[in-house]
Amino acid sequence: MKRSERLTRFIITAALFGVVALPLALWAQTPLIHASVAESGGWSPDVLRAKVGEPLHLRFTSDDVVHGFAIGQMDMQPVEIEPGKVSETILNFDKPGIYTFFCTRWCGLNHWRMRGTIEVTGGTDDPQPASAPLYVTLGLDLDAPHPAEAVPVETPSARRGMELLRLITNQPTYQSPDYYRSHSPSQVFQDLSASGLTDSQRWDLVAAIWAQNTTLEALAEGQQVYAQNCAACHGETGGGDGVFADDLAVAGEASMQAMSGSMEMSMQAPADFSDPQRMYGASPALLYGKILRGGMGTGMPMWGSIFTNEQIWNVTAYLYSFQFDYSK
Repeated sequence: MKRSERLTRFIITAALFGVVALPLALWAQTPLIHASVAESGGWSPDVLRAKVGEPLHLRFTSDDVVHGFAIGQMDMQPVEIEPGKVSETILNFDKPGIYTFFCTRWCGLNHWRMRGTIEVTGGTDDPQPASAPLYVTLGLDLDAPHPAEAVPVETPSARRGMELLRLITNQPTYQSPDYYRSHSPSQVFQDLSASGLTDSQRWDLVAAIWAQNTTLEALAEGQQVYAQNCAACHGETGGGDGVFADDLAVAGEASMQAMSGSMEMSMQAPADFSDPQRMYGASPALLYGKILRGGMGTGMPMWGSIFTNEQIWNVTAYLYSFQFDYSK
């Protein structure tokens, strides 16, 4: 064999080896993230770092049950994480910031605590200062009781209310988004006291005002987000009777008696959205704030880093469907 031929074969062999070895080396350097239920530690590690414009390769495995991985406020297909298997994904970030990742599968009582962060640096875009949420602008106390001053005796109908909207066309304030978001249904009912309508008609008109400030598409998204993230605690029909509701109540009672256990200290029974006193006394801005910030001292998680602003408003609108009849 000629020397030139041997050299050519050596070069080809080395190149082929590099083609195989380089991906294997990169794969070996890719972080392996372990997922376990929150009581066993959650994500490990739970703080990751990335750079704008550089792909972030991640590998996952579960130490116990099936989990899911997704990043808040990003449109991505969740990564399924199964015990004894390794899942992979590649992420790309076009803006710097701190991104929250979370578990998408209900894996236990403290499922919502399974969160971590990705610190993304680089890029030239300066982050825009966030504006204050509406509940802050309005000076609302999210933790104060807000019982309704009045509640209807029957379910208000948005369809019947739509036929009454022409009676208040000369008072556009009632139909503005700002008015809707800053007032509770009970407050609007009281504001309509001089309209000359019966109590039942006023409540129908309130339902119509709420229906005007959402769409079927928004309600559908709100329902989907609620079913995926809220129903396990609050129940499919909002009655505070989800599959984890009893466990939350027991854990909260036990922690109050023992005054121990940081994982249970702040748990309470989930809010009942089918309670007229609660819902008719709550403005959309207040419910939005609860979802955005979470319920201090209740166990209600903070969803502001997970849901988009639009998603939170859509969930808020959907919550009122437990009180109003939105059907055509």
